[in-house]
Amino acid sequence: MKKKTRAIAIFLGLLTVAEAGGSVYFYRRTMKRGNAKKERTIKMAGTDWNQYMPVIQERKDHMMEQPHEDVYRLSEDGLKLHATWFPAGDQKKTVICFHGYTSQGMSDYIGLSDYYMKQGFSMLLVDERSHGDSEGEYIGFGCLDRMDAMGWIEWLIGRCGDDIQILLHGTSMGGATVLMASGLQLPDQVKGIVSDCGFTSAKEVFTHVLHSMYHLPAFPMIQIASLVNRKKAGYGLDECNAAREVRKAKVPILLIHGDADTFVPCSMCEKIYENIASDKKMLIVKGAAHAESYYKDMEAYEQALNEFIGGLIK
Repeated sequence: MKKKTRAIAIFLGLLTVAEAGGSVYFYRRTMKRGNAKKERTIKMAGTDWNQYMPVIQERKDHMMEQPHEDVYRLSEDGLKLHATWFPAGDQKKTVICFHGYTSQGMSDYIGLSDYYMKQGFSMLLVDERSHGDSEGEYIGFGCLDRMDAMGWIEWLIGRCGDDIQILLHGTSMGGATVLMASGLQLPDQVKGIVSDCGFTSAKEVFTHVLHSMYHLPAFPMIQIASLVNRKKAGYGLDECNAAREVRKAKVPILLIHGDADTFVPCSMCEKIYENIASDKKMLIVKGAAHAESYYKDMEAYEQALNEFIGGLIK
C-alpha cells in the first residue's frame, strides 16, 4: 500500500512539474518580445492576406508619399515609445491608431489610412510597447498599453492644442487597448472609440486558443502563466478585461467584428457590447475572418465610420 501511495505521489509530482514547465513555455512563447512571432500569429488568425496585397501595396505607396515623421515619448515606467505622425490640415482632428499582437502601427492601418486621410484626419500610428520601434520586453495585452494610450493622448494635446478632437481606433490587441482605456478618465478631447475585433482579456483569448486550436485545457496553464506574468510584467492575464472596463465608459464606442473570426470569436464582441455604459454601435461583417472586416466589406465599414464619426467630430 505504501509503495502504491508513493508511486501515485511521484506521478502527481511529475505531472505538476510537467504542467508548470508547459506553462512557462507557453508564457515565454506568447508574452516575451522576440519569442512572440508575427508569422505564428498570422497562421493562428487564419486570415488570407494574399488576396488583398495589391490594394494594400497601392495604399502603402500613397501613404508613404504623405508628410510624416517619427515621434517618441517615455512611458510611465521609463520605456521609449515610438509612433509615426501623419499631420493633415490644421491638425485639429486626429485618430490615434493601435495595432494588433506582434504587429506595428505602420502595418495595420495602411488600408484605413486612405479613408482617414480623405476625411481630413491627422493620424498617429502607435507602436505599442514591445512592438515595432518601441522599447519593452513584455507584451502589455492592453492592460499596460491603456496607460501608454493616455500618454499619447496627452502628447497629442500638448502638440496640437486644447481644441483638438481625438478618435481612438484599435485592431485586435489594439482594440482591447482602446476599450480598456475607455474605463479611464479620458480627457474631453477624446470624442469616440472604434474597436475592430478587440478581445475581452488575455486570459480569455488564450483560453479560447488553447481549446480551439491546440485542444488543451486552460487549467492550470493559464493560471500559472498569469502568476509568472504578474511577477515579470506587473499584471495578471485577467487583471484588465475590456468587458468590465466598458461599464465605466463615458465616450461613444463603435464595435466592429467579423462573424468568421476564429482567433477572437465574435461572442467576445457581443459580450463587450452588452456591457458598454456609453452610447454604442456595432457592425458585424459577414464572412470576415480576424481583422479582415475592412477589406471584406469596405463600403459597410466606411459607412459605419461615417455615421459614427459624423455625430462626434466636425
